[in-house]
Amino acid sequence: MKKNYIHGYHPRENIRLQDQASTLAELLHSDTAYPAGSRVLEAGCGVGAQTVALARSSPGASITAIDLSESSLAEAGRKAAAAGLTNVQFRQADIFHLPFAAEAFDHVFVCFVLEHLTHPLEALGALQSVLRKGGTMTVIEGDHGSAYFHPASESAHRAIQCQVELQRRAGGNALIGRELYPLLCRAGFSKVRVSPRMVYVDSSRRVLADGFTRKTFTAMIEGVRQSALEAGLIEEETFDRGIRDLYRTAEDDGVFCYTFFKAVGEKPLK
Repeated sequence: MKKNYIHGYHPRENIRLQDQASTLAELLHSDTAYPAGSRVLEAGCGVGAQTVALARSSPGASITAIDLSESSLAEAGRKAAAAGLTNVQFRQADIFHLPFAAEAFDHVFVCFVLEHLTHPLEALGALQSVLRKGGTMTVIEGDHGSAYFHPASESAHRAIQCQVELQRRAGGNALIGRELYPLLCRAGFSKVRVSPRMVYVDSSRRVLADGFTRKTFTAMIEGVRQSALEAGLIEEETFDRGIRDLYRTAEDDGVFCYTFFKAVGEKPLK
């Protein structure tokens, strides 16, 4: 399901994902809540970074969270248990070979998954097959091309582009956020609506400066350093300067902006 996950499965990446989830929970998930009795599939739950927020916002829903990685599922289970959640079950499964009956779920939730897939349209089609008619599909993705900041830095943009290019070579798409509307429409969903969710960070928002600018976004870009250098995508000095400049945007006179996209569509009744 996430075979092309270029960030790896090191414990540091688990921490980064958790920092991202806790920092962005209100921005991304405050308007996602499923009615009591709903059957919800979270596809590609990873280490459960989004699962906790999803389950807490819909305590009466029955959530099935799947992922291809057994170790990620184990970590997700630990997070859910620590949070005292009783409405989530975890199961190892592949999005492209789902072990569920047709129309088994009322809602499907997918967060930060499509960007890693070579065939996101096929994934949406597979997920639609287990969604009941009239049910909803929610997809959340980022778009690394949306990052801009002060002070400006060409080196920082080049470092970000390394991550985009490495993800492209691995079969993914770090710019997929801007494509969610046409993707869901092509997959056959109706009433598709997309809302951009901008993260705006300045020194008056210190929690975001630390949790998002430093520990989520810059840590992600910094994490591809070795791969970018080995691939000859950038000079070592330029990459390191770019990372320093990204951290610089989290200081008192810095500003950082990034946009996520949240799409919701319905499976047609006919």
